[in-house]
Amino acid sequence: MSLVEITGVVKRYGTNTVLDGVSLAIEAGEIIAVIGRSGSGKSTLLRCINGLEPIQGGRIVFGGTVVNDPATDLRKLRQQVGIVFQSFNLFPHLSVEKNITLAPRVVKGMDPGAARELAAKVLARVGLAEKIDAYPDQLSGGQQQRVAIARSLAMQPQLMLLDEVTSALDPELTGEVLKVLEQVARDGMTMMLVTHEMGFARRVATRLIFMHEGRIREEGRAVDLLSDPQTPELVSFLDAVLH
Repeated sequence: MSLVEITGVVKRYGTNTVLDGVSLAIEAGEIIAVIGRSGSGKSTLLRCINGLEPIQGGRIVFGGTVVNDPATDLRKLRQQVGIVFQSFNLFPHLSVEKNITLAPRVVKGMDPGAARELAAKVLARVGLAEKIDAYPDQLSGGQQQRVAIARSLAMQPQLMLLDEVTSALDPELTGEVLKVLEQVARDGMTMMLVTHEMGFARRVATRLIFMHEGRIREEGRAVDLLSDPQTPELVSFLDAVLH
């Protein structure tokens, strides 16, 4: 059984259909890059996978749990499915350590000593060990995003969802965040990321998915889709982002 099974998912906002019968299976260890124009449903799909958005049709199963079943404990599910947004979402009044350890302490009941050790460990993974006592406003955007990634890693999720995590960053900071994600991918984390970074998708993704108007229009190996797109929509999208 796949780690995630998405079958015929429909998501509407009022009369606007944002996801129109999306089906997809994600295997453990896969790195799936999702590309497409703004409004094609990419971010909404991520938010539906961890239950942040309810769906109007189809079903999403994560590790045997039906995400859209009203009986599902979404708080418990989200311990296994981390999500990192483009806007960092760090608590400005908490230190880096406290930002990272808040969930492990509250949700898992971890004691302060073990939590600080965990924070040090995940910060080392993102190259920020020395920033454990800093506050978000003392960090660059790239460093804040790496802390947000560390915070997600601290919960030891089975799946990480990353929504345009570099889109608010300049090119140099983008590079440092992507380097961290490459390392996390090499360590075996299952990831699904919405991205405009085609070079990164080509290097790291095991599979590329192109969404257009709420549907998956093409999927396959990144190198194949980027060098030989099969639909006029993907041709025109790549033309816009690569030139």
